[in-house]
Amino acid sequence: MHRDNSRPTHWRSPGDATVVWLLIGLAGGLGLQGCGPEDVASSSVMAPDPPSSPGTIALDELPEVPPPSVEHQTYDLPTSRVQVVTVPPESSRQIKVAVSENLDTLTTLATETEAIAAINAGFFDPQNGLTTSSVLLDGAIVADPQQNPRLMENPDLQAYLPAILDRSEFRIYACGDEVLYDIVKRSAPIREGCLLTGAVGAGPQLLPTMTGYEEGFFADNDAGQRGRDALGSQMLNARSAVGLKLDGTVVLAIATQLPEVASRGLTLPDMANFLDSLGVESALNLDGGSSTGLYFEGVTYLGRLDETGESIERPIKSILLVR
Repeated sequence: MHRDNSRPTHWRSPGDATVVWLLIGLAGGLGLQGCGPEDVASSSVMAPDPPSSPGTIALDELPEVPPPSVEHQTYDLPTSRVQVVTVPPESSRQIKVAVSENLDTLTTLATETEAIAAINAGFFDPQNGLTTSSVLLDGAIVADPQQNPRLMENPDLQAYLPAILDRSEFRIYACGDEVLYDIVKRSAPIREGCLLTGAVGAGPQLLPTMTGYEEGFFADNDAGQRGRDALGSQMLNARSAVGLKLDGTVVLAIATQLPEVASRGLTLPDMANFLDSLGVESALNLDGGSSTGLYFEGVTYLGRLDETGESIERPIKSILLVR
């Protein structure tokens, strides 16, 4: 999938849409028309006097327009049921990062952080409970893959370590009064004029292009065939991802396995195509398989099934949450 790599700033400014709506409503209610520069000085004279003009509306009588809400939707596909949470930029909600000192379930982490929605995030080693993805919280690194000896000392991974340590991450910026989100490589510079307050690594990027080779997930053998595929990208499996639309909407999505079909889940290209169909411009693959889970308003949707068709909820290291 080839897409334009240039992306405008992903912004979030709660309440902007409500202010614009109210201003438009006031202009219509007061009978104001568009005017050129020469009309500005006389516009207050031409406008009817609100107290004595029938049909005018006092400010305290205007109906409140609630901001767009965080929404959950379910999509039924031939091999998967995809659960999606969308967070519009005009809502009062923000995306944050949480990490467990050891390992906890998604349900536990979401409940403890008082999240209305949450998704599993970075990679970790289930054998020692240490992270293999970088996590930054409140401007400080709280989970560092370089502190995981099973990663750093693995002889089979030495050739890929530079790429592994520079994998893509979901970033949260504080830029004045705005909160901005982005998906970039870990080595990417911090946005000018902003503070990097939170980040969680995973990968590869799914959109605008797949970055599996650049991030050490894929590698070709001497015959030019893919000899390394750390995520089983072409296999059907439970998947998790976070995406951004051009207008700043954040999309959290998981592909769950279905007990009633033999082939279960999505491939990584399938997930990329699905997110693209929703209008997502940039997307990051998150930890999948048995880690896959999405929490929304007290309900946890799990991605992976065991041999009996029961859902698996295993403890995880980090989450992206909506609060």
